[in-house]
Amino acid sequence: MNLKQLEYFVRVAELGSFSKASVVLDIAQPALSRQVQLLETDLRARLLQRTGRGVVLTEAGKRLYSHSVAILQLVAQAREDIDSNRDEPTGRVVVGLTPSMSRLLTLPLVTGFQEDLPKAYLSIVEGLSTHIAEWIATGRVDIGILLNPDPNPALEIQPVLDEPLCLVGPAPARPARSKVRDESVPLPFAELPRYPLVIPDRSHVIRKMVETQAALAGVKLQIAWELSGVPSILDLVRAGHGHAVLTRGAVLASGHASAFSVRPLINPRLVSKLCLATSAHKPTTPLMRRALPMLTRLLVAGVGDADHIKS
Repeated sequence: MNLKQLEYFVRVAELGSFSKASVVLDIAQPALSRQVQLLETDLRARLLQRTGRGVVLTEAGKRLYSHSVAILQLVAQAREDIDSNRDEPTGRVVVGLTPSMSRLLTLPLVTGFQEDLPKAYLSIVEGLSTHIAEWIATGRVDIGILLNPDPNPALEIQPVLDEPLCLVGPAPARPARSKVRDESVPLPFAELPRYPLVIPDRSHVIRKMVETQAALAGVKLQIAWELSGVPSILDLVRAGHGHAVLTRGAVLASGHASAFSVRPLINPRLVSKLCLATSAHKPTTPLMRRALPMLTRLLVAGVGDADHIKS
């Protein structure tokens, strides 16, 4: 077993295909297959199962994948630590973003790395907050932006912003504008059942917040449609199929902010907390120490400004 074999195995597992991995790794497919076979022979275990659509991990493969990601991360950190005395941080940092945050932050984050950290390699992965938390704990992700994270001893969590939840509806007919319209009259939570809702599935943190408060208030929500993705939810709202309970940042990230009306919920005021998270068990690399304040600035500039947008 060697590091190159582990790297090849991880890439094949992530892409689910020898042919795709050979292109990304710039290695002939037979040679790639041979290295994975040598790894299986060395471990005396079948790691990948071929299917009609590519390959999937066996149970042994899943266990090795977790170890391999952690090993490769440690090797990368060792290289970064050796390079830490240089003027510019080098190496690779993996940032986990929720889909709405990805749409809002990917471009400025890439631009920031190009300008301030040109020798560093940035990788961005998308997922729900619960998934990103798991990826940080297992070493797949270095820094994550989480919504309302639960306490977790495996994570170091730094609150950055509070985002009020709002009732989001289609904008009334009026000249198009470039910013979110603030139909500034707040909506008491007790009146929320009057609106048909397009809402995320039960694993989404905002769905949990809204349903918990509805139970405490003794009201029954009128759920018209249930979708897993915020962009799809906003598409239905924009088309007039209901209302959503989201943050202004999510509306801003849609790229069609002027198509929506936004009313903050009150009595009680529900708040979604945006936090930065890193592993509690891995040392913070010089590159991460530069990336964390950059992410904080971008969150405040991109999401924080959304709370000051007026009609």
